[in-house]
Formats: sequence, structure tokens, C-alpha cells
Amino acid sequence: MAVVLSLLCPSARLVRASRLRFWKLDVYKLITWPSLSVQRCNTSEGTSDSSVDHLSSGLERYKDLQKYFKRRLKATYHRFSDIPDHSVVSGHHHVYFIEGDGIYRMDNRQSELEPELVLNLGQVSRQEEKTGLDDDERKQRVQWTVQRIRLSPQEKHLAATLKANHREEARCVIVRLGKRNSPQLDPQQIIFTLDKVFSFEWATDEVLFYTTLEGLRCSRVFRLDLTSSGSRITSVYEETHPDVFVEVALSSDRQILTINCNSRTASEVLLIDITRSCLEPFLVHPRQLDLLYHVEHWKRWLIILANTGPGQEYQVVQAPVSEPSMVSWVPLFDPGPGTTVKDMDVVGDYCVLVARTPASELILIVVPLTNPKEAYTVQLPPWACAVKTKKPSMADKCSVLEFLISSPVRSPVPYCLYPKDGLLVSCTEDGSSPENHGNYTTTRLEACSQDGTFVPVTLFHTVPVEGLKQAPLLVHVYGAYGRDLSMEFCPEERLLLEQAWALAYCHIRGGGERGLSWQRQARVEGKQRGVEDLQACLHHLFSSGVSSPSLTALTACSAGAVPVGALCNKHPHIMQAVTLQAPFLDVLGTMEDPSLPLTLEDREEWGDPVGNPKHRLAISSYCPLHNITPQRYPSILLTAYSDDARVPLAGVLKYTEKLKNAIHTYFTMKPKSEREPAPNIVLNIQSGTDHFGPEDFELMLEQEALKLAFLYTELGLNPPRPPRKRKR
Repeated sequence: MAVVLSLLCPSARLVRASRLRFWKLDVYKLITWPSLSVQRCNTSEGTSDSSVDHLSSGLERYKDLQKYFKRRLKATYHRFSDIPDHSVVSGHHHVYFIEGDGIYRMDNRQSELEPELVLNLGQVSRQEEKTGLDDDERKQRVQWTVQRIRLSPQEKHLAATLKANHREEARCVIVRLGKRNSPQLDPQQIIFTLDKVFSFEWATDEVLFYTTLEGLRCSRVFRLDLTSSGSRITSVYEETHPDVFVEVALSSDRQILTINCNSRTASEVLLIDITRSCLEPFLVHPRQLDLLYHVEHWKRWLIILANTGPGQEYQVVQAPVSEPSMVSWVPLFDPGPGTTVKDMDVVGDYCVLVARTPASELILIVVPLTNPKEAYTVQLPPWACAVKTKKPSMADKCSVLEFLISSPVRSPVPYCLYPKDGLLVSCTEDGSSPENHGNYTTTRLEACSQDGTFVPVTLFHTVPVEGLKQAPLLVHVYGAYGRDLSMEFCPEERLLLEQAWALAYCHIRGGGERGLSWQRQARVEGKQRGVEDLQACLHHLFSSGVSSPSLTALTACSAGAVPVGALCNKHPHIMQAVTLQAPFLDVLGTMEDPSLPLTLEDREEWGDPVGNPKHRLAISSYCPLHNITPQRYPSILLTAYSDDARVPLAGVLKYTEKLKNAIHTYFTMKPKSEREPAPNIVLNIQSGTDHFGPEDFELMLEQEALKLAFLYTELGLNPPRPPRKRKR
């Protein structure tokens, strides 16, 4: 589904929303093909390996504890290896799934047969060697992970995107599907390969539309025609605006293909009616500033989610396919004040919305398209923090919506919604899996920010709030691009919760938790509000009896490092430790450099310090790198990646050097008798890895184990010990 997220440009500074492929070990096993060991990559122009080695010192003090936590994490991940996911793709007669060496399928009609290999990843690796790698790439292990699978309408072809560990771009491979054990189905033969593919959808069994990723930008749509005489690629659409990101998607009923062109502040959608022979795109409504919309299809009508509701929030409107422009839009449903729409899907004759209530709880809203006035609400379990829907299979009659609900500490539970009957069914009687049973409490709080705005906080704990005074606290934050803070299940968080930690998720402005206005309030000149919100959340937690500054750590990824880094500069004593992953810390320097991949489009989020003095003043007031001052900082673990194109390593190195110098200056100015223990500033640079972190399961475990070792060490905690087994 991911409707609202598709309206927000995917080329933002963000991190992987889910680690499902890491802990679903029996499905998403990673294949590694032998080559030379990983070497240090070039970090940035003018940065030597010796300076990187100097800044990266300090990791050895955590090694022993890191090894211990890696064992604990591996055991925790294996506990959840059998939880449900949506990696299985259903066709008319087969189900397709991923195993370690490729993609397999099983026949629904003959379940006793062994799985049949459809795509062998070893063949992809051999093709890679034939096409030729440069010397730097040959020095790295090539790992392939399957990102996305798409079946053609009559299941004649399969297309899949594969990602190599050292590249952000994906490779799309196409396999012709035939009868079992027929010559047509040769797992060693790929009939076509496309490079740098981002999104792709089949229009017919012989026509595939796709977009390409060039320098973190998707601006072109192509059409691939597979014919008996060969193949042909033609250009369909090219976007000229540098801040617009282009994707292709298929409607739920598979009758309309959409070309979605989105910037941070505007949308434009073109449609291709794939039920007709002429597959030419036509425009829904031209882009205009501050208009965001997404299109679904139902019985020759367009069901549109658009921010044309009160306060420029999302509402559902309808228009005929023959007259799609805005003058024909008729309102169908408005969620009402305080309720924000997070997602939309069309299931049969119903529009199903995932929404968040004013109390920050997730609900489903079902709107009968034949009679929208009879819309009704479906309550989800109060602990639900994330909803992930399943793409309907070809054989489905679209009468049911399958989805998973989870929270950071509760593994996914499958649910089915039957909108016609208003029936919500879970896989177990109490809506949880056996591993979810435990005394885990989800508490929703609100902190009053400096300007009187109430900021939501989600708290997870195992004892009553009044008993959390001595509990270690880990605070999560993001607050950018209108994206919600990720609340999907994470085994590391579950492990901490089981060790009596309190976990807080602060939904500060700049994110999307309370609608589009929540982002607008903390964009450009309003960015400081996110920092104020984070400070208010911490004060509220402490005043509510949750932990204390000496037992508190903050964690953030990518753009979430901005409010955390700014708070460290302004109020460093409010926390004891900080962990930052792929951290965006040099906002001013990055927004000044238009040659960097994301600068031009990101100026809608952060501002333009070159062309607007007010923007420069605003950025200068909070930029983590440019506000470092001699004082006592919390201990900080920075994890950076050498191949990160979204957050250049140079900015992280500058921040680390400047921070260490400021701390050194502060401590040399103080008399020895007044000196307190110096904080540890630790830089962990991982070679051959992009913005989203390591694909390899073992490397990911090492990274997370280091984080836990750092937190326990810097907060002065004893590592947890597993319970001893009783002797019989």
C-alpha cells in the first residue's frame, strides 16, 4: 500500500523502514559469492586513511561486550525466525518465495511436489563477472538480496529486482515462466536484464514499465516490449525538475498503471489504462504548489487521496477516469479533525484507510464506495504501532485486506479485514503470536513543547511508570520529511525491553505522525521546533518518573541526527549517551553545495542558505556541526558508511574531529581537581556499505552488538545474563 509514503520523495536522508529480511532467516537468507576480502574504501576527497584511523579509535574498549551481545542478539533473532511476513507472492496457480540461492515456486494444485527453482542467484553473479566490475568492486564480496517480485498478468514472466551490497541501484532480471520441468523454464537462463531499476510493473505479459535510478534520482520511465523477434525499450516519460521523484505503480485491481511524479510539495500523476490496447499515458491533474495526491481505481472511477481537506490534510475524493482533473473531484470522505490518514487501499467496493486518532492510536476506516455516508471505524489492538498490508494476489477477488500489525517490541501478527461484513480476524484468539506473550505495556504520553504544542510520546515498559525511576531509558527520534518514526518490530528493542529498559519514541514535529501540518510546522525556518519538541519530551519523561539524565541514551538515524545533535549542543547534560547511524550532521555545508545528490530537492525541507539569508540564519542556529562548543558532551557512537551517497562521509568526519577538539579544549581549561570523566566519542566506519547499512546478517549483528555494548558501558550498566538452566 504505502500510499502516503509514495507522496514523500523516497530519495530522502532516511533509513530502512524494516529489517524483516534480516531476522526472517528462513526466507531472506543472503547469498555471498566468493571474492577478495573487504578493504577500506576511499572516504572522501582530501581525507586520508590515517585521519580516518585516528578518528575511529576507541572501538576496542567495547570488543568483549560486543562479542557477548552478538551471541545474545543472534539467539533473539532466531526466536523470531518463524514470524509471518509478506515476502510470498501468489500467482494464479503458484506461490513464489525466496530462499538462499534464488526464487522458488510451488504449485497450489499439487502441493506434494518439491519447490521449483525459478531464478538462480548464482547465474546473476556469473553475469556480473561477464559485464565487468571495476577494481574497487572486485575487492568486495558481492551479496545479492531480492528486493521486489512482480508477476505478469497471466504468469508468463517474472521480474525481480536484486540489490548488490555495494550499490544503491538495483538490477532487474526477467525470467520466462513455463510448465514444470519444461525447456521453457530454465533456472540457468535469464531472458533479459535491466540495470539501475527502482520501480517496475507489468502492463501485459509482454510489456513492462519501469523507472531508473540515476544518482539518487528517478526521473525517467521506460517501456520494455518482449516480442518473439526480440525486445525493444522505448522512453515513455522524462521529468525535468531536479526535485521531482518518479515511480510507477499498479492499482489494486490491476487495471490502471500510474506514473507518480512527486516532490516534497507537489504531485502529478499520469495514468495508463492497461485494459486497452493503446498504452499511452494521460494526465490526471497538473502539479501545483502544496497539492499532494495519490490515485487508485474502482469501476472506471478514480479514488483519489488528496490533501484538499480542511487544513490541507488528506481526504478521499472521486472522479471519473474520463474526466480526471481537479474540477471533477467530488469529496467522498473526510476523517474529521485530529484524525490523520496514513494510507489508503481499495478492496472490492470499499476504500480502506489506515488512520491515526487524536490519541495517536492506529485504526482502520472503511468507506463503502457505493454509499460513503455509511463509513465505519475498525479498532485495532491498542498496542498496534505499525500496519503493513499485503499486495493482493492475482487469484484474489479483492474482497479481503490482509495485513500485519506490529510494534517495536511485538512481532508482526497477521490480520484479515472483511470490509463487507466489518469483520476483523486475527491468526490467534488474542491477536498475538506465542512469542508476544509477556507483561509489556504501551503507554501514550503527550509533552508540552515551548510554544504550547503537545507532542506525542510512545513509551514501552515492563513495570508501571512509577517504577521506572531507576530504569535505563533509550529515546528514539526522527522528525523530518513528513515521515513517521519507524515503529515496526525490532528484535534489539525487544531484547532491551526484556532487560528492564524503558523505550521511548518521540514523535516530534517535522515527521508525519499528526498529519501534513505536523511536517509543515518544522520545515525550513521552523526546524528549531523539532529540537524544542525533543527537549520537551525528555523533560516530560523525567518529570513523569521515567528514568533520569544519567541513565538516558538517545538514538537516531540519518536526518534524525539533526535534532539530536542540536540538543547535544544546547543541553548536553540532559542525556548520558547517544548513538547515531548514517548521521546527517552538516546541514549548512550540505545545503550550500548544489553538486551533492540531494541538495536541490532537500532545500524544500531544510532551506536554501545560498539564496535566502533567513534560511541561512535558521540553519546556522541549529546545525549540529556548526554549533559545537567547548563543553562536556555525552558519549557518542557514530556509525558511518564509506559508500553512503545520501549522507557523505566527509561531513561525519568533520563533525567527529571538531567535537573531539571541543571536548579536549573544555577539559584542558578546567583544573584537574574539577575534571569529571571525559566522554567517549567513537566513530565506526563500515567499508563497502551504503546509507542503509550492511546487508550481511553477521555484519548487521556486529553493528547492533556494538551499539548495545556502547550503551551498557556508557550508562554504567551490568550486561544481562541469561537465566541458568536448572539441573535435573
